[in-house]
Amino acid sequence: MQETAIHPAIAALMKDQRPSLKLVIGNKNYSSWSMRPWVLMRAFGIPFEEIRILLGQADTTSKIADYSLAGKVPVLIANEHVIWDSLAICEYLAEQFSILNLWPQDVLARAHARSICAEMHSGFSSLRFDMPMNIKGRFPGKGRTMGAQADIGRICEIWEDCMARYGAHGYLFGAFSIADAYFAPVVMRFRTYGVALAPALEAYADRVIAHPAVAHWIHGAEMETETLPMHDARIERQGE
Repeated sequence: MQETAIHPAIAALMKDQRPSLKLVIGNKNYSSWSMRPWVLMRAFGIPFEEIRILLGQADTTSKIADYSLAGKVPVLIANEHVIWDSLAICEYLAEQFSILNLWPQDVLARAHARSICAEMHSGFSSLRFDMPMNIKGRFPGKGRTMGAQADIGRICEIWEDCMARYGAHGYLFGAFSIADAYFAPVVMRFRTYGVALAPALEAYADRVIAHPAVAHWIHGAEMETETLPMHDARIERQGE
């Protein structure tokens, strides 16, 4: 378990009444959905207690059930209330900490950001299955099914469009936002599987990797010793 540093604006608002937030996550090397709200909270200095549950273990299901009957991570426990979906968690945080502008401030940019996050949330099934997140792994060229290639193409379109419209300060909507946290696991996949990107998109991916919150997650993943043998074996077999 660990806690993040508190954003000064939140500290001033909270005074002595610190909100009780617990974020239940899976392995940092593998759990892309856990990465999204963790990176977001870390990036914006929202304080939380981290509870990590190892995936693929005999007791994984029962341990997650202690926090959510949905049976999946991440789970946010907010003052005893349970929020068990990554996008719902991000929306809750955006509302609770509106002073931080987790979404873009402009109404049209905000709608655009919500649209691409919703598309990421519900789509790209081939990329998820054929190129699952494995931060420590390096599998260049593997997982390149037709479906995964189509997903890669669409993601590149999204990034190019956002950067052209809003990315004056280096991220998808200028400043780092929920949208960048949502696509951070995709950046991890592109690095693991050696996906070549256009120079502007490669520069964006490098900025995401270098962001302190993302870098901290990557470091945590690299320090993990647990593996998911069935998961890793499936990737190793691809391309044989």
